[in-house]
Amino acid sequence: MRRFFAQASVLAFVLALVGCSADPSTFAPSTHQNGPSISHVQGSSPIRHVVIIVQENRTFDNLFNGFPGADTVSTGKNSSGKTVVLAEVPMASRYDLGHKHRSWVEDYHRGAMDGFNTEPVKCYGKRSGCPPPGSAAYAFVARADITPYWQMAQSYTLADELFETSEGPSFPAHQYLISGTSTIANGSPYRASENADDEDDIGHQGGCDSLASSSVETIDAQGAEGNPVFPCFERISIMDLLNEHDVSWRYYEPFGGAGEWHAVDAIKQIRDGPSYANVVWPSTRIFNDVRNGRLASVAYVIPTAKESDHPGRTDGTGPSWVASVVNAIGASKYWNSTAIVVLWDDWGGWYDHVPPQKYNSFELGFRVPMIVISPYAKTGYVSHTKYEFGSVLKFVEETFGLPSLDTTDTRANDLSDCFDYGRMPRTFARIKARFSKQYFLRQAIDGESPDDDF
Repeated sequence: MRRFFAQASVLAFVLALVGCSADPSTFAPSTHQNGPSISHVQGSSPIRHVVIIVQENRTFDNLFNGFPGADTVSTGKNSSGKTVVLAEVPMASRYDLGHKHRSWVEDYHRGAMDGFNTEPVKCYGKRSGCPPPGSAAYAFVARADITPYWQMAQSYTLADELFETSEGPSFPAHQYLISGTSTIANGSPYRASENADDEDDIGHQGGCDSLASSSVETIDAQGAEGNPVFPCFERISIMDLLNEHDVSWRYYEPFGGAGEWHAVDAIKQIRDGPSYANVVWPSTRIFNDVRNGRLASVAYVIPTAKESDHPGRTDGTGPSWVASVVNAIGASKYWNSTAIVVLWDDWGGWYDHVPPQKYNSFELGFRVPMIVISPYAKTGYVSHTKYEFGSVLKFVEETFGLPSLDTTDTRANDLSDCFDYGRMPRTFARIKARFSKQYFLRQAIDGESPDDDF
């Protein structure tokens, strides 16, 4: 494990100086004082900007069922050995599925992948809109609801072997997306394994700005959950490496403060340091940054609950939201130097038929989709290379000449199978979508608690 290098003497910025009030014309200073002043490292590829768009709670079988050349199935097995036909459901279906770690264990069923009929179901609205609990997880999204995703996948590279690194819900999954782990401290045997919660069940918990009464369960090397801790960690993240090497970054989130999807808020040395000013909200600020020539070298884009694809929470606008970000970058001066990675943070309880490799008590999780969009991405290609969230981190490290986090990025394959850097950069073709960026810019800041796992 790399030595923890954040300077303890850095003064914390107050919230008035970050987020919505941060100066949009500059990036926050690095805590590293001796490195070269550069915005990117001239690497061996033409990529100078990596944009990671994070959506929510879908498996590959659920979202890209029937995609040509991809590994999907139309039926699954349940724990009684019966065959269940996967049903077509709308993206904005009004029910959610359990996706705590215990649900993962039951779904996995010692590698048989036949426990999805045990998934608990929560209905929003009329009960008549919910399928029977024993079959609710066996479903795929209607293609007409996700046409932009299919256009992106058909035009660029779709990966059908990306596995969520963790075996749990959003909070630990988002920690893996920035750290390659959810350990509560560097070298700790304990990993955060669930969403953070408050004793009074108050939403928006997770991170150093959580209520003092908040906690998150952890899991040990033997797979036992318990030992709750405050959801604020002194653990390495990709933001530390970017700061150390003066590579610019931004993290776009729907609102400020704590939250299950606000991963950077849970990294104490970043939250209490000046570079936390690179955490900005609302997420639509990426449109202004692209238009005004301020796209960071590395950017994470987090959705609102409605835009997120999260079952029971989304209103179905997620594909348009992603398309609007992709279209903004595609029409900008950044297109020829950018790689966009679109992925989903966890399985959300949905059925998938491919068993993951088990490394330990909390790794790996089930397959989730990933689309790689770039003028250098392979055209109409399905990558069957095995990836995990550390693969995206390794891609960032290699692109900008960073050292390894020495977490799960060390074992992960990089994303090289998705690219052909020998080709001329292709001209961007606009992704067709029902809603444009103007629609999202008109929306009020959405503070809905996005993930009430059960």
